[in-house]
Amino acid sequence: MRFIGKAYVEFIRNIPLLVITMAFYVIVPQFVVQMDGFTAGTIGLTIYTSAFIAETVRAGIQAVPTGQMEGARSNGLSYTQAMVHIVFPQAIKIVVPSLGNQFINLVKNSSILAFVAGFDLMYQGKIIAATTFNTFDTYLVVGVLYLVITMPMSYAMRYLEKHWSRA
Repeated sequence: MRFIGKAYVEFIRNIPLLVITMAFYVIVPQFVVQMDGFTAGTIGLTIYTSAFIAETVRAGIQAVPTGQMEGARSNGLSYTQAMVHIVFPQAIKIVVPSLGNQFINLVKNSSILAFVAGFDLMYQGKIIAATTFNTFDTYLVVGVLYLVITMPMSYAMRYLEKHWSRA
């Protein structure tokens, strides 16, 4: 299982999101099952982001000192109990900033879906820019909208980081 997880993370992280999304939009419907652009984009974005989140969580678990697991096991906890009650709570505190960055990247990476789905801000901005011939202002508004979405997420992650660091 460790080899499969590591291979998945290394393989997916080293392929551009656009390539993964286009594979689900163009190749999968030809050979496996038909899907619309939104479904293909969502699956591609999920697979891509999950690899980064898995790597972040793995790094957080490895950052917890091994003595924590050894102490839990020596006190009679099973491996699962030790992970759930001892290691994971400490790892989550460590990875909150990185996970926050991944969630913000997920929002920003959704702009790639403009190529296949047509439901995101970039696609709508492209349509407005093409009909109004006002490209600069349109993409400026799109950028501000992304900022309006991501800034509260950034502040929320900063709050969680401070709150959990005191606990």
